[in-house]
Amino acid sequence: MKSSETSILVIAGYAGAAANGEPHWQQRMVSKLSTAKIVEQEDWFYGSLSKAVGALVAAVTATDKPVVFVAHSAGCILVAHAVGALREAGVIAQVKGAFLVAPPCQQELEKLEPKIDAEMVKVPRNPLPFVSVVIASSNDEFSTLGQSADIASAWGSDFVNAGAQGHINTASGHGPWPEGMMKFAGWLSKL
Repeated sequence: MKSSETSILVIAGYAGAAANGEPHWQQRMVSKLSTAKIVEQEDWFYGSLSKAVGALVAAVTATDKPVVFVAHSAGCILVAHAVGALREAGVIAQVKGAFLVAPPCQQELEKLEPKIDAEMVKVPRNPLPFVSVVIASSNDEFSTLGQSADIASAWGSDFVNAGAQGHINTASGHGPWPEGMMKFAGWLSKL
């Protein structure tokens, strides 16, 4: 599949893609790929799971192209939470894949309460009904490699150990993330 044939919906993590004031690799992806856009949230701290899921479902419903999700951190968890609502809206078949980067473990999400919705914290473990890959770091402060591999297995996702990359965000030096863009392009070409 080519990027020009898809609607690439980018789902940022807790506090949004611009959390540290520096351009995140997700923002750079949007600037480089004409069919990519960030799914805007009313609250980047995910204080309401239902509103966050609603925004994601609305973004899928608004496009007539096949959809590919590119999610980071808590955005990965949002994708898993949105599956039921996407089914109810009748658009789940439109979603062709999810590129999931650095999903946090439930214990780390719990530390974000009360800002984050307590329902969002409960990490779904049902298999995702579309092709997916989890990219994880061996030194991510929000999840061990074993925890990341476990959630990838539960979701039925392929698993990629990206090495020691921190949380794969601007704080870990991933404003630009050329390796990630190459991984995404290779993964997308196989869909």
